Amino acid sequence: MKKCIYIIISVLVLNVLLTSCGGLDITSGSNFDKEKISEEVISSNSQFAFDIFAKLNEEDSDKNVFISPLSISTALTMTMQGANSNTLDEMMKALKYDRMDIETINESYKNLLLYMNQIDKKIELNINNSIWLRKGESILEEFKNVNKGIFNAPVYEVDFFREDAADTINNWISKSTNNKIREMIQPPIDPSVIMYLINAIYFKGEWTHKFDKNETFKSRFYTGNGNETEVMMMRTKGEFEYGIRDDFKVLRLPYGNGKTSMYCILPSEDISINQFINNLNESKWEEIRESVSNTKDVLVNIPRFNIEYGIKSLKDVLISMGMEEPFYDQADFSKMRGSRDIYIDEVFHKAIIEVNEEGSEAAGVTVVVMKELAVMEPLKFIANRPFVFLIADDTTDTVIFMGKLYNP
Repeated sequence: MKKCIYIIISVLVLNVLLTSCGGLDITSGSNFDKEKISEEVISSNSQFAFDIFAKLNEEDSDKNVFISPLSISTALTMTMQGANSNTLDEMMKALKYDRMDIETINESYKNLLLYMNQIDKKIELNINNSIWLRKGESILEEFKNVNKGIFNAPVYEVDFFREDAADTINNWISKSTNNKIREMIQPPIDPSVIMYLINAIYFKGEWTHKFDKNETFKSRFYTGNGNETEVMMMRTKGEFEYGIRDDFKVLRLPYGNGKTSMYCILPSEDISINQFINNLNESKWEEIRESVSNTKDVLVNIPRFNIEYGIKSLKDVLISMGMEEPFYDQADFSKMRGSRDIYIDEVFHKAIIEVNEEGSEAAGVTVVVMKELAVMEPLKFIANRPFVFLIADDTTDTVIFMGKLYNP
């Protein structure tokens, strides 16, 4: 029997909530300026989303994949504020910002994050950022100010050598994700870590039209490797935004007042899910969105499911996307603390989602780990035990005196 596999694009929707067929679609608000959210930034975030999703899918082609591209790009854009020279160029390229100026990027993020945090009173969407600095370290005021002003990221100074240091940071993550993600930082903290830059996103939304729990039934699901498994299948019938093309079917399921949605895309039976993902890019996403229209009498079967993905290292994936220098000793983060002795050691990401008859609950966290280069231990000669000594004439290499100090 041919495989039927649902690919859940809610993982990408956070990046493209502002896009529609006609461009940005933002309601007026007092705290943000919609004119300052660049369509180029939105487009860049979408390109980054599809790119990193496809590369992670290559690593986990036979597993569930779920990420928050917005969380990843936000944490890396915060880190980018301290980058300089080629390090900055590589980060801009990997994040798809390479034809943009950093002022436009920052102004867009400032207004985008303000908008996201007040997008819809009927859903919860909380985006929080923070910087955790090893006690006694100093970072440049400009770097602190731009992260506080643009990303609303406070700087917390913590003694990383304390036993509860990791717990302190994890508690912030837990609170920011409504206790969905708890242990991103593993104790004890490595002595060379000087900073963590963290983004946390929490989403909870009820379907605009909920599924009736009484209609949910046991059904078979055909996995990507051809096996069968039993799932609880949600079922409904009615008018939906639905689209069909030669290579896919798509269903839009809105949350709350309809400003956020889950798009479920089902590849045609002759296309594997991994093939489809390999061809999924910004233009394909536009085709998918444009294909939906109000359609009556659509029968919908979608499984209830939970995905927990991570804690995932993004280092290799980001290097493959062109962000190589920031991870090595040639990294230039001199705009972060005025020296070139720090680098990105790791970028960790974790995301979870639960989908049921009521709606969806999801959380994502990205942690950028900054380390200092290993400081060479000074050469030492500590004569605290017996030693030999000589007095010599350096012209003729004549040893004049020679001795051993055994007991001074």
